[in-house]
Amino acid sequence: MELQIQPYTEQLEIWPDSGRVILAQFDSDSVIVYQAYRPEIGNFAVKNGYFGGEFKLSRMSWIKPNFLWMMSRCGWATKKGQEVVLAIRIQRKAFDEILKLAVYSSYKSELYQSREAWQSAVSTSNVRLQWDPDHAPNGEKLDRRAIQLGMRGAVLESYSREWILDIYDVTDFVHSQSDNGVPSDYSKLLVPAERIYPVSDQTTIEYLKLDYAG
Repeated sequence: MELQIQPYTEQLEIWPDSGRVILAQFDSDSVIVYQAYRPEIGNFAVKNGYFGGEFKLSRMSWIKPNFLWMMSRCGWATKKGQEVVLAIRIQRKAFDEILKLAVYSSYKSELYQSREAWQSAVSTSNVRLQWDPDHAPNGEKLDRRAIQLGMRGAVLESYSREWILDIYDVTDFVHSQSDNGVPSDYSKLLVPAERIYPVSDQTTIEYLKLDYAG
């Protein structure tokens, strides 16, 4: 599966305006997630098909299935240390497993009996979960929430070496579209085609507090 591109205005017709939703490009076997790195890390990953070299397994690494959230985070590949934007195709079963293992980065009283119980879950989990405001192409915050997932330990090791199917350097594409993300009409803006990711596990749906589960 290569990255599929579509006009942003067409995407708006199918995306929900608000709520917690995982927007992603996926097929029956894989899901695209995004990361941005300095050239030494990004170029190694593209060349070798896995993360190594100066990539640190001792640090938490965050993935985002939503392209525009990544653009907000990396400033369309202009922020220091985020100059190389990667579209990483990983096994779909691995992505589902990451979702199941995720623990919120902040305490949720409706999910945990106590703050201590949450802290215990955080200390033993290798996956963090955050719902952040999704962003319009110009950086404006939206009512819709976008997910990002942080990995460490054994999960990060498996992700960096075993779960990756392809790594695409999409930096040139990002640069080509950055000016189209500034005007308010977005008539020329192209983005990766994304739709609501279907989560089938009911426990995961309830824990993630998904408003749209596909």
